[in-house]
Amino acid sequence: MNESQRAESKRAESPQAQQTTELSTAGPSAGVVDQPDVVEVLLQALPYIQRFSNTIMVIKFGGNAMSSPELFEQFAQDVVLMHSVGIKPVVVHGGGPQIGEWLRKIGKSTEFVDGHRVTDAETLEIVQMVLMGKVNSEIVSALNVHAPVAVGLSGQDAGLIEAAARHPELGFVGDVTSVDPNIVQRLLALELIPVIATVGSDSEGQAYNINADAVASAIAEALGAAKLLFLTDVAGLLTDVNDEASLIAQVSVAEAAALIESGVVTGGMIPKINGCIEAIDNGVSEVHLIDGRRPHVLLQELFTDQGVGTMVTR
Repeated sequence: MNESQRAESKRAESPQAQQTTELSTAGPSAGVVDQPDVVEVLLQALPYIQRFSNTIMVIKFGGNAMSSPELFEQFAQDVVLMHSVGIKPVVVHGGGPQIGEWLRKIGKSTEFVDGHRVTDAETLEIVQMVLMGKVNSEIVSALNVHAPVAVGLSGQDAGLIEAAARHPELGFVGDVTSVDPNIVQRLLALELIPVIATVGSDSEGQAYNINADAVASAIAEALGAAKLLFLTDVAGLLTDVNDEASLIAQVSVAEAAALIESGVVTGGMIPKINGCIEAIDNGVSEVHLIDGRRPHVLLQELFTDQGVGTMVTR
């Protein structure tokens, strides 16, 4: 059997080939009427692929997208596809629920002050083990199933993130004081996907647990990223928090600030929007708030005309 005969035989044995044969014998339009227009989707994506090729995009991964196995896998597929069409994704992740789960396993209580986990020396050890030893490696493994391109690191590697204590009552909770993007830039030059756990250290080597949103913003600013994308557990910026139909698809920095001032944006969305504004003020071209609960949300936001979240622009 020659190569073409072997290929044809293998194709004929596959379930997909059998399905295709069945459809073809049923008529030219059988099985096609109810299928999405794949060609139209690809044509719609083409200009975005061309526009974003060779640009850096920082993605903050967390929330339901991280805790749902199905959404986790879809996130991995999306990121590898982005990489495959020439985009340079950088993934930044926290792991609050996973940290909380392991603290409960060892019988250690958790205290929060202004949304920050009070982190003593023992808690810091758990934070490092969970973020760097578990969550980071799981994300890297999920990406590498599709292509061997992901590399895990933390803010402590190669002096990536320098941090300082936020407040004495919080213990080893830190703020980003500076970012040295050299290690990330080297990995991107090698066509790899950096996956960054949000632990940084000070000049003495003391480690700190840092808010993942803040780390993602700081890294995007240091890299001059074209886009910063936050996967959240809300649809985006809403004028009515109880109505997802009130989603604002696009807003400028000035308009976003006005929405905060007028009281339309309230509660936990205020620091997120302020973070978006700060990132744009410091060199990031566009920031997106997207719903990580939606399947393949990254591809829908980046490669379709309508998008699915809120884009904040200059």
